[in-house]
This record gives sequence, structure tokens and C-alpha cells, in this order.
Amino acid sequence: MNKNLGFKKPKQYIPFSPPMFGKEEEKAVIDVLRSGWVTTGPKAKEFEEKIAAYVGAKNAIATSSCTSAMLVALKALEIGKGDEVIVSPYTFVSTAHVIMHCGAKPVFVDVEEETGNIDISKIEKKITKKTKAIIPVHYAGHSCRMDQIMVIAQNHNLYVIEDAAHAIGSEYKGKKIGSIGDITCFSFYATKNIATADGGMAVTNDKDLADKMRLLTIHGISDARKIWHKRYQKPGSIHYDIIDLGYKCNMTDMCAAIGICQLKKLDMFNKTRTEFSDIYDSAFKNNPALAIPVIKDYTKSNRHLYPLLLNLNHLNINRDSFIDKLKKLNIGTSILFMPLHLHSFYKNEFNYKYGDFSVAEDLFERVVCIPVSPKIGKKSIKTIASAILYLVEKYKK
Repeated sequence: MNKNLGFKKPKQYIPFSPPMFGKEEEKAVIDVLRSGWVTTGPKAKEFEEKIAAYVGAKNAIATSSCTSAMLVALKALEIGKGDEVIVSPYTFVSTAHVIMHCGAKPVFVDVEEETGNIDISKIEKKITKKTKAIIPVHYAGHSCRMDQIMVIAQNHNLYVIEDAAHAIGSEYKGKKIGSIGDITCFSFYATKNIATADGGMAVTNDKDLADKMRLLTIHGISDARKIWHKRYQKPGSIHYDIIDLGYKCNMTDMCAAIGICQLKKLDMFNKTRTEFSDIYDSAFKNNPALAIPVIKDYTKSNRHLYPLLLNLNHLNINRDSFIDKLKKLNIGTSILFMPLHLHSFYKNEFNYKYGDFSVAEDLFERVVCIPVSPKIGKKSIKTIASAILYLVEKYKK
């Protein structure tokens, strides 16, 4: 190893994004187990209320995942066969899958080079008479340009469903993500800033939409949230009615109990992620082989990801090989995301080809997402930075 860079291979593998749980979460789970009720009940309701208050929304619906939150959002807006929904291709597959599951068509719009978010200058060119909604994806926790998106939506009578899987706690011009679009969907998957093992949340200021989504999360059962945790108790009724074609995508009280504890720590988690990102910025900002994430002045990012870009014209190594070298140095990474139009299903379904969304493609070929989880610790963050500088020095042209 190059001693001048101060790098020493860690003895233990540093995982990409481990969740950070403590005794509070352990106690919360045990309390739910001992309560006699573990599925959707009072804890899910409490978590909904606390998330709504945190993001500044009037209503929240706890779900089993962000994917299911987006699905019931689309269904509540009655988006279906023959409709089109505009979305970025630079996202996880669920963003487009839920559109397809509704019988609608995802219409991809390329992204901004600096942020990885949907390019607002290209949206209106893709709007047709069939377009019903826009799904902006807040990539890495950096908010999209929501003012312009909302104006476009209003001018064309479109809904805005925010994919905020990365963005709990992020802000746009001083407003929390979750208080702007018609519906916003969050993820509490194990790698996210709030982790509930798995889970999601849809928030909205529209009570009718909230009631519709809540109904859809439990099979379309009338008054499901009111009767669900009482149906096997003495006051419970054996009768219920199915009034819509719903799904099974409710959040359990066990997950909600963890979420309540995690929400109390969220601002601290996000502050730590920002501190870790600042360490990386300082280490990488003057290196011509590396491009650090750009954070625009209109956003306060929760720094869910640190998407470091390799300037490959300065290196004798490609991105995949660079990641393999990091793995051999006991450092975990991710490559969020391979653009959706390059996956076999979407490529075959819509005859996409390489070159159709060149900015997203370029970002994908260069990105290395490196750990920023608070669980990692500052010492490991500095080790990761040293490892990357070591590899850049070793493989520079």
C-alpha cells in the first residue's frame, strides 16, 4: 500500500449502508410482542401521525414498502390502462413497475448531469393527451426542482406523485419533502435514513385521497383501519364488507414501533450523514479523477447517498473494476442505478436502446455510491476516503 496516503486495509468488511438500531428499538419491538397485537394497529396509527407532523402533511398512510405506497397512490388517482406517467429512468425499478402494474405506460425523461434528478427542460416535450401524472424522483436525497414541476403539472392538469424513497428529512426551499406534491411516498427499507426492516409511507394533504389509499392497503375492506386490530377481540365484529379491489400492503405494528424510534433520531442521523459527506468532499474535491456530488442551494439534502463519480478519462480502470478493487480492500459500495431502459424487460417492452437517455447512462457508468450510514463511524469514513485516493493514485493515467 502507498504509505503516503495513510491507507491501511480495514480488518473487517465495511458494509455499504447498515441500519443503526439501539436499545430503544429493541424495547419497542419487545413491547409490541408482549402487547398481544403485532400487525396493523395503534403503533401504525401513531407512526402515521408522527410522520405527517414531521413532513408537514395532513394525512399519512403506512404501507409495507415505498413500492406499495406508490401503487396505492396511482390507484387512488385512478391511473390505469392507456394512461401515461412521466418519470426518470434513473431510479429503482419499482418506480416504473407500479405504473406498469396499473396498466399505464412509464414515459422516461432524462436527468440533469449535476443532480441525477429529472431534467425539467425535457418534461413538456414528453407530455401527450394520455399523460396523467409526473413522478419526480429525489435522487440521493437531493430534491427535484419542485416549483417548476408543479407549474408544469398545473398547466397540463397533471398529478404529481413524489418518489421520496431517498428523501425523508430533505427539504426544497425550506419546505420538507412530503408537503409539496399531491402525494409523496417514502421508503423505510433497511438501507434508508429511517429503517423499519421494511416499510413505506404515503403522505398527502387531500383527505379523500388518503381515505382511498388507506382502504386499498387492506384488501379494500370497509373501515379496515378501525376494525382491523379489534376484530379478534371481544368488541370485534365477525362481519366486514369489501368495497374496492384492494391489496395486502399494510405496515405492521412491529415495523411501526421501530419507525417511531427511528424518527426521533432522524435529524441526528441526517446531520451525521452530512458530516461524513463533508469529510469525503474535503478529501476528493481537488482530485481531477473524481467528481463530488453537487448540492444546489434550493435543497437541503438528507445525504441518503454519496454518489461519487469517476472521471474515467483520468483513470486506467473502469467503474466496475474500481468497485471490485474496493471490495478486495473490505469496502462495500453500490451502483444506484442502472437506467431502467437498459434492463431487459423495459428494453424489450419499449424497444429502447443504448443512447436513448445519455445523461443517465453516463452517470451510471461512472458512479460509485460509498458508505455514509451513521453506523459506519467517522474512523471508517476516513478509511474509505483513503482507500479511494489510494486506488485513484494507483490507476491514474
